[in-house]
Amino acid sequence: MRELCEFTKLIRSKNAGPFELTFDIMFKDENCFREVMSSGKLSAELIAQLYRVDRKQVRFWVIESLLTVKISIPRPVFSGDVDDTDVYGGQFHGPLVRLPVEAD
Repeated sequence: MRELCEFTKLIRSKNAGPFELTFDIMFKDENCFREVMSSGKLSAELIAQLYRVDRKQVRFWVIESLLTVKISIPRPVFSGDVDDTDVYGGQFHGPLVRLPVEAD
């Protein structure tokens, strides 16, 4: 069992406007990309569960030509709100970094 960060060169989160977060997962190489994607571990359903949002609110793109997965979800509170803990959205990717992936 390995962690998602072992397959990637970048995992980041950031604001996509004040009401949404976007996640970029960029893989080291084609082999790493294929291993993770064929494991079925990284999915819109998982993101919905991890970030406690409705599955219908998760937008999930697999961009094979760039060896990248891009995900967008609503922010739990809008950026700059009094209850906001990360105004730039740069710390929300934490649960993805250590995500266990069962690969070949």
